Amino acid sequence: MIAKSVANTSNDVDFAWIERVFKDKDYSLSDKMFPLNVANEARSFHKTLPGYSTTPLVSLKKLAERLNVKDIWVKDESKRLELGSFKVVGGSFAVYRLIQRKLGMEGKQLTFDYLSSSECKKKLGNITFASATDGNHGRGLAWIANKLGYKCVIYVHSLTSQPRIDAIAKYGATVKVIKGNYDNAVRQCGIDAEKNGWEVVSDTSWEGYTEIPTWIMQGYNTIFLEANEQMKQYGADAPTHIFVQAGVGALAASTIGFYSSLYKNKSPKFIVVEPSEAACIYESALVNDDKPHTVEGDLDTIMAGLACGEPSPIAWNLLSNVADGFVKVPDFVAARGMRILRAPLDGDKEVISGESGSVGLGALYSIMAQNAKSAKDFRKTYGLDKNSRILFINTEGNTDPVNYQNVVWEGYKSTPDKFITSLC
Repeated sequence: MIAKSVANTSNDVDFAWIERVFKDKDYSLSDKMFPLNVANEARSFHKTLPGYSTTPLVSLKKLAERLNVKDIWVKDESKRLELGSFKVVGGSFAVYRLIQRKLGMEGKQLTFDYLSSSECKKKLGNITFASATDGNHGRGLAWIANKLGYKCVIYVHSLTSQPRIDAIAKYGATVKVIKGNYDNAVRQCGIDAEKNGWEVVSDTSWEGYTEIPTWIMQGYNTIFLEANEQMKQYGADAPTHIFVQAGVGALAASTIGFYSSLYKNKSPKFIVVEPSEAACIYESALVNDDKPHTVEGDLDTIMAGLACGEPSPIAWNLLSNVADGFVKVPDFVAARGMRILRAPLDGDKEVISGESGSVGLGALYSIMAQNAKSAKDFRKTYGLDKNSRILFINTEGNTDPVNYQNVVWEGYKSTPDKFITSLC
């Protein structure tokens, strides 16, 4: 149960944050949505995908020392299959569950080889999968549809970059560009899919459409099963804090749901990070009525994968009951995170991170490097200190080469002078 939400803003720092104060956290939804047996089923399927391998878990020990915390871990999804993004583990598992249902084989573990077999396709007939996307989800869905031999139609909004569109079309999908923002693309996809009899595989939910988005979030749990195994292999303790980025909130809910289901009241502190220009989760927390709320506008942020104005209701339902804090940051914070990862301290490993993948680390740097009262209050509130072990998910690599080069080479979205800090 939420006791209160406390908003903290200051002109002296480059982030705003909301603290959630709980009387009691409700873990029942985490247990229901993210049981370990389903996570294990998802990973068993993913292991059969062509090219599957566990993505790296990178320790940034020198950066941790610089920021005066114990450990910083980055789960690097830029190495996920050939796609450079985490999204495919969600979309592919949803397709898997859809096919299970159509075949009447729910509860039976199936493999990629069977799903792509002539026997399976003969039973299923023609299927067209469809979704709206800011880029990576659509690319992942196009990839699995192509590998299984099915058609795919992907809807993008008018601000989507051409490299992201080309990356989707590369896998044989039909790409439709819709005027407006991501939410307009979602609505148009739903209208056309109903008219044409397509199967919508969307990572956001709406009234009457919750099961497939839940499957997608459950598919993401492969990432965390891998991370847990890797931490044990490295002899590392479980994270004390997880900073996770949010668009509609699906990844954030999956992350928080998995770890809160696993650890309950010993779970890490969960901090949700968004772009200031598309902070629908933050604004919903600010209203504090337990309902998701929409933000309007063109949602113009370099964090294309997070440029969403409407929270997924099922994701918000979990976040509102378990997340400890919500942070929104300007674009330059994500850009700074990209550059930190691309040019690491001596002894740390380089990580290639796109705009949406780096924002959590960029936010942590802001919080730890600035000496304003709001930054100090944040560190005290969440116990960020020399004993903290912090996990991030690098959700994407260089999936938009033009923007990536502009940020890393040209200094696009550079840090304003007032927020430049030195921890040397």
